Amino acid sequence: MIKIIWHDGLGMSLYAKRLEKGRFIWPSPADGVVAISAAQLAYMLDGIDWRHPRQTFRPQSAG
Repeated sequence: MIKIIWHDGLGMSLYAKRLEKGRFIWPSPADGVVAISAAQLAYMLDGIDWRHPRQTFRPQSAG
């Protein structure tokens, strides 16, 4: 489970996410600080290894 506290300047929100399978890939801290981009956070919250993302099957058309 991961918990994120987000402050947008007006207030704070707490988000929690739990993966059904696998684990979160967390970056190693440099000087006690972890800095990741918004894209890396999105990958991590979806359970994707953000260090080596792989393209998955994408259908040609929907419907």
